[in-house]
Amino acid sequence: MNNKSIVCRRRTSLRYFLLILLLRVTSLAAAQVEPARQAEPVEESVATSAPVVLDGRVLFPLQGIPSYPAEERARIISARIQDLATDKTFSPGTLTLEPGDEYTSIMSGNKLVVGVHDLDAFAQGVGRPVLAELVKEKIDAAVRAYREERDFRRLLIHSGYAVGAVFLLAGLIFLVWRLSRRQNAWIERRYRSRIQDVQVKSFQVVQAERLWGAVKGLVHGVRTLITILLVAVGAEYILGLFPWTRPLADHGLNLVLTPLRSMAAGMIGAVPGLIFIAILWFVIRYLLKLLRLFFAGIENQTISLSGFDPEWSWTTYKILRLGIVAFGVVIAYPYIPGADTAAFKGVSLFLGVVFSLSSTSALSNIIAGYTLTYRRAFKLGDRVRIGEMTGDVIQIRHQVTHLCSLKNEEVIIPNSSILNTDVINYSSLARQRGLILHTTVGIGYETPWRQVEALLMLAAGRTPGLLEDPPPFILQKALGDFCVTYELNVYTDRPLDSARLYAELHRNILDVFNEYEIQIMTPAYERDPEQPKVVPKDKWFEAPASLSAGAEGHLAAAAPTDPDSIVRSNLSKHLE
Repeated sequence: MNNKSIVCRRRTSLRYFLLILLLRVTSLAAAQVEPARQAEPVEESVATSAPVVLDGRVLFPLQGIPSYPAEERARIISARIQDLATDKTFSPGTLTLEPGDEYTSIMSGNKLVVGVHDLDAFAQGVGRPVLAELVKEKIDAAVRAYREERDFRRLLIHSGYAVGAVFLLAGLIFLVWRLSRRQNAWIERRYRSRIQDVQVKSFQVVQAERLWGAVKGLVHGVRTLITILLVAVGAEYILGLFPWTRPLADHGLNLVLTPLRSMAAGMIGAVPGLIFIAILWFVIRYLLKLLRLFFAGIENQTISLSGFDPEWSWTTYKILRLGIVAFGVVIAYPYIPGADTAAFKGVSLFLGVVFSLSSTSALSNIIAGYTLTYRRAFKLGDRVRIGEMTGDVIQIRHQVTHLCSLKNEEVIIPNSSILNTDVINYSSLARQRGLILHTTVGIGYETPWRQVEALLMLAAGRTPGLLEDPPPFILQKALGDFCVTYELNVYTDRPLDSARLYAELHRNILDVFNEYEIQIMTPAYERDPEQPKVVPKDKWFEAPASLSAGAEGHLAAAAPTDPDSIVRSNLSKHLE
């Protein structure tokens, strides 16, 4: 750059200083001398401004009116200044000012470049002559800079800078990737052997390969981020060397940095809310721990509450836990980052609608499960009848209840169905007063009823597993056309053995009535047979029963294979 250019720049700087000083003096004078003019309603007519731009740089703002918008006015004037900069016949410093009644014209020869209006001066807070002089100086400086930046020698030098920057950028990227590989190798040598499988007791949670993959992914992510930043900085520098690409340089790096700034500002702004949420989380966590200890004491019966069943402890704990967590979410909601945005509210509303529509039956089953717990309908190990299904309760969940049927089948019943169905519990009263097993026989009128009842009592006495207290009792249910119906009722405290006990009781009834040669009638009786339908004792062990001297003992030993024994064995496994 020659000495003449330096002298021109110094003169321009001096002019800027004198103009700024003149602006300050004019503004103070206008504030003291013309208060009435500032109170005029001209302020209401001021529209939004638009910048006049040359080569991507803002020169000065201009005002607009509804009939002549600021954007259109600024675009036309920017085009005029662009024409001046490309016009080789125009020399900076030759612009002239022509004052008028309504505006001051900035002329290039006989061509209008800019008309500075009172509206523009009022928006800037200065007088129109001062603003016109300042705008003229800005146009001259912008035209000089426009031409200097397109000087062939300068473009050639900047091209060299650009090539050097490309090679430097490539070298830096290569160095970053090379160092990252060495860093990976160093980390692998130093820490790979120390990364062991993370286990909780015998359950493997995270494998070593996955941990190592996470470490390598972190290093790769840092390397990629550094590469992107280098490319962004290098591209901004290279594009900024040339006037045609400078607008891209001014906004290119912002494309990368603006999201990062926004995220950083959002994180910094969210720190107080996150601290509040963290403190609330610790408070709720330790409150839940205290509740858990309290209800564990109730379950272990170290803490007793009048009228509170220990079996309700964990169900009550889960209900209270849900309420406390929901209360904590309500308190923490305003402090969640982005909770006040429309997007967050819309997503929350959408998820709430989807959840409510898709989980109606699930919620009804969960509510029914909690209701069943407090109704004391049954508990684990009870033999129950739900609808047409009889089995033993092996698992009670929030939504369903699992039964093991008498045929060793697993039956899963929704809790909402149980809530609306009659439930028969064979075990609840059997623990205190015993379960009554009953069976009926039909005996002819020719047999004394006292003898029949004695035989039934004898059969009950021979059946192991029945209670002696309360004692068995007999009811005469009906006096039929051909026989008397007797009902034998016996007590047992082992409802899970009911099938085996029924089988043993029926065997003993048959044996006793055969011993005393009393015929058990059937409902289809028509006439007395020539020979009583009884089995003499000497024929009790006809073949194949007589093949083994210990046949009776063998049959008795085989009794545990009845369905009740199988169910009881499976139930004990489930409970374990």
